[in-house]
Amino acid sequence: MASNAGGASPYKHPYHLVEPSPWPILSAFAAGAMLFGVIVMAHDGGSWVLGIGGVGLLACMFGWWRDVLKESQIAGLHTPVVRLGLRYGMILFIASEVMFFVAFFWAYFHFALFPEHVSGAERAIWPPAGVKTFDPWDLPFLNTMILLLSGCTVTWAHHALMVDDRKNLVRGLALTVMLGVTFTGLQAWEYTMAPFPLNGGGIYSSTFYLATGFHGFHVVVGTIFLAVCLFRSMAGHFTPERHFGFEAAAWYWHFVDVVWLFLFISIYIFGAGELAHH
Repeated sequence: MASNAGGASPYKHPYHLVEPSPWPILSAFAAGAMLFGVIVMAHDGGSWVLGIGGVGLLACMFGWWRDVLKESQIAGLHTPVVRLGLRYGMILFIASEVMFFVAFFWAYFHFALFPEHVSGAERAIWPPAGVKTFDPWDLPFLNTMILLLSGCTVTWAHHALMVDDRKNLVRGLALTVMLGVTFTGLQAWEYTMAPFPLNGGGIYSSTFYLATGFHGFHVVVGTIFLAVCLFRSMAGHFTPERHFGFEAAAWYWHFVDVVWLFLFISIYIFGAGELAHH
């Protein structure tokens, strides 16, 4: 996050030396409790350890990010060098997310282009015989338009921030958050109407739910990210010169948009045989 206040750095160098914090060690213990809880649940069926670890990790996340937001408002801590490092970190994080989704696309096209790996037959088809796919031009197309529109509204908000238009900044972010929530709701509704099961539906079902489900998770994370930026915008935390928190959220949201376009084309359109028909 970028500092909203001016002022010189309190250090004799352009870097930010963070204060001692309890959150790293507490987060490690909470994550360890979650892992132990998964093992306990798998063996005994009890989930209370997993619950305690999950609640603890959420509390650590809240406290840690709260402190980061406070630091961003202290004059001189987030120097240009620090902000550059934050941008590099966000770029590398998004690059790692790209590779995360590459794995799912790789799995999907491995079976889509070579369906004989599924059935063993020489003239196999994709989707596998008996699998009824979604109509890509129905609800999936509507969701695509919603997500693309949200990319436009977050760009509108970014432009408003750059010209110091607070009213349109808040409007653009509020619309983006609303569109993100709408997309998630429609995606969940689509799952309830899926013509193939979540469990035991074969390789097509597995690749479909893994790719679209993880994308949906990223939409939820991005929506929360933008909602925090909305509240920060209403509080006046961002300026045209210093607004890395918003910038990072916008980058992440555009990444989510692009991933969905690839999902829509490859899984919904190609998976339904629409490209072959045309």
